[in-house]
Amino acid sequence: MTRPTYVIVGANLAGGRAAVALRDEGFDGNIVLIGAEAYPPYERPPLSKGFLTGTTAPESIYLHPLDFYAEHQIDLRLGVTVRRIQPQWGSVELDDGSTLAAEQVLLTTGARLRRLDVSGAELDGVHYLRDIDDAVAIRDHLRSPARVTVVGGGFIGAEVAATACENGCEVTMLETAELPLRRALGPEIARFYADVHRRHGVDLRTGTRVVAFEGDQGRVRKVITHEGTAIDTDLVIIGIGTEPASELAQSAEIATADGILVDAYCRTSHPHVYAAGDVVRHLSRWAATPVRLEHWQGAQNQALTAARSMLGHLDPYDEVPWYWSDQFDLNLQIAGIPRPDDSQVLRGDMDEGSFSILYLRNGHISCIVAVNRPRDVRPAMKLIEASTPVDACELADVSVELRRLVSKPSVSVPLGGTGA
Repeated sequence: MTRPTYVIVGANLAGGRAAVALRDEGFDGNIVLIGAEAYPPYERPPLSKGFLTGTTAPESIYLHPLDFYAEHQIDLRLGVTVRRIQPQWGSVELDDGSTLAAEQVLLTTGARLRRLDVSGAELDGVHYLRDIDDAVAIRDHLRSPARVTVVGGGFIGAEVAATACENGCEVTMLETAELPLRRALGPEIARFYADVHRRHGVDLRTGTRVVAFEGDQGRVRKVITHEGTAIDTDLVIIGIGTEPASELAQSAEIATADGILVDAYCRTSHPHVYAAGDVVRHLSRWAATPVRLEHWQGAQNQALTAARSMLGHLDPYDEVPWYWSDQFDLNLQIAGIPRPDDSQVLRGDMDEGSFSILYLRNGHISCIVAVNRPRDVRPAMKLIEASTPVDACELADVSVELRRLVSKPSVSVPLGGTGA
């Protein structure tokens, strides 16, 4: 009897976790894990932090050593691109024209960087940060007294700016909005982070749009803004967001909408195709509409749900969203998904750089944003998950440990329907 073949497209964190989970769950068929990069699955968060300082080696961020995959009979194919999937024929076509049998396909294709379409973007010294090769190219030039211009004030841009500043570089960060990180953190905390970056010497310019790069002998030397200002620079790092790499699903006529649509079990609109990680848009009871979350937690744990679903073990992905960011001496953690009409409670002191903001909806916590208060995060996540009624005065009182509130009676909230 021929053993079934499951193909995972995307040898990243989600793909790597899913491949191992299939084996852990007892699947004894063929597993083919395909990745376009030359590296085995690895974790991306260190790329904008320790990796750029040279304190983190590539091998230390691998999920497993290279020989692990052969030992577990996982056919890891690196430097390979999938041209298209053909679930109706049970096959996957590779870029060299060859095909693989595939009874089940898992898409963990992630997200691709948005590119800045301006003149001079092709000059040497203009970089994006998404993979190990990008990080190595940037790291080799991120030394004092380099003049570094960061374009984009989201999490990647802010983390890179902080790392470059701590490396002794002269850093300018350009953001089109009125505050960096505003979309993710709201105006109060975004303003706090803007002040932090400026206090550390970052030349933060908001409401500023890049219109061109100028160079000399093929290398970038100036960044030109919409106001006509020319910023002298030795290195440019662009971080202006991503878009889901969902074209394989689209070409196979699988439902997409700014990501591959999946239900709580990571099932797409095709019965033999699953998806997980940054590429998916899924229903979450923590959000009013399906969401696409580009977080380590989703890539890691949603992949486990997908692997189990492929084997018929239906266990929904139903975790409170959680992610973090480290900038300078500040650890930021966010759990939950706030809405604009949520009320807010401040816990701690923003001036001292140790505080949490808790978002409340109908008497329950919907989200926590904690800065240098990690002890608040896990209890808050339990309160969110259990929909535990809370009192705003208790939350604001730092003498009241949040873990003491976890045991209060809760109200169950059902998980929504499918997203495909």
